[in-house]
Amino acid sequence: MTEDNNLYKKLGVSSKKEDVHSALKSIDKGLFPGAFCKIIRDIDNRENYYSVFHSDGAGTKASLAYMYYKETGDISVFRGIVRDAMVMNLDDILCVGATGNIFFSNNLGRNTQYIKGDIVATIIEEYYDYSEELTSLGLNVMMCGGETADIGDLVKTLIVDASAFTTIKKEDVIDAYNIRPNDIIIGLASSGKATYENEYNSGIGSNGLSLARHGMLSHEYYKKYPECYDQNLDERFVFFGKYKLTDMIEQLNINIGKALLSPTRTYAPVLKDIIKKYRDEIHGIIHNTGGGQTKILNYGKGIKYIKNNLFKTPIIFKLIQKSSETQWKEMLSVFNMGDRMELICNESIAKDIFKITKKYEIPSKIIGYCEKSPIKGKNILEIKSEYGSFTYN
Repeated sequence: MTEDNNLYKKLGVSSKKEDVHSALKSIDKGLFPGAFCKIIRDIDNRENYYSVFHSDGAGTKASLAYMYYKETGDISVFRGIVRDAMVMNLDDILCVGATGNIFFSNNLGRNTQYIKGDIVATIIEEYYDYSEELTSLGLNVMMCGGETADIGDLVKTLIVDASAFTTIKKEDVIDAYNIRPNDIIIGLASSGKATYENEYNSGIGSNGLSLARHGMLSHEYYKKYPECYDQNLDERFVFFGKYKLTDMIEQLNINIGKALLSPTRTYAPVLKDIIKKYRDEIHGIIHNTGGGQTKILNYGKGIKYIKNNLFKTPIIFKLIQKSSETQWKEMLSVFNMGDRMELICNESIAKDIFKITKKYEIPSKIIGYCEKSPIKGKNILEIKSEYGSFTYN
């Protein structure tokens, strides 16, 4: 597959979502256009508060969970994608400094031919169970019901989404527009086993799963699971990888399927501690979701971001790259590649941040720094990695 310069687009997905951004260019960006999440006036019109409403989901990872369940009978994997949907919302909200009460609603779209009642029950139960777990970790998370839609004409297997709502004091907002030259970038590792996790996390998160699924998994699944891909795709790009879901990754002692289905790590406990102590010193928090390592390009103004000290690439990303033969420049623009949360701040607080992350056994380090962009008003990213140097803008 090396002849292809953009496998993600061949799979019908865009890491930059240029058409979506174009469609939204005239839409109100909220009270802080440079913030990671849209912030609007307070729902109760309180003078000293703002409101934040957010929606996200597990994406095509839900289809992968379905395949793994069909192969193994392990229904617990659907609990993992619920966590994906919730964390993709929660950790985005945390990026603007919101650590107060959070209300969640779930949205499940299914094809009843494939997704039966026991799966639905497992999914709904996990929304409530994980809400309780998050609350025990220091965030007051409350489930407020949701919607289960039987829409087989539109959905082949299932969609697992969630929406979250919270409020934040005006003085507590972290606005990434404040990112400035001479700031450093602190990365928080996406793989490993944090103190509040029950098992090893591969670090995959919930982004790039279309490329991960098709680039990793064997073509034998092409005929076996026609409900798990777009029939309009070129067959060459459908499950063109080297592995079965149950093939073991010896270094991790887990199989390919479980590694790809590792629930998205929440950084809620560690971020809450950091924000409580250093809210005023943090200029931006970036959640490396869509766009992977290039997500940061969307924030700040007139900044040249230089990432020259990334984490050692977790095994899962090496396997994806080798199996799919995706170019490393594209890998970096699709996946988090080992760090899924970034703090942009003055170097003076770095050591204290490292102490906090160490308490949770999450590796962290300075992965880069900020300079003034040579192009006025335009952001640039330069990544100097073990695989070469790449520039994005």
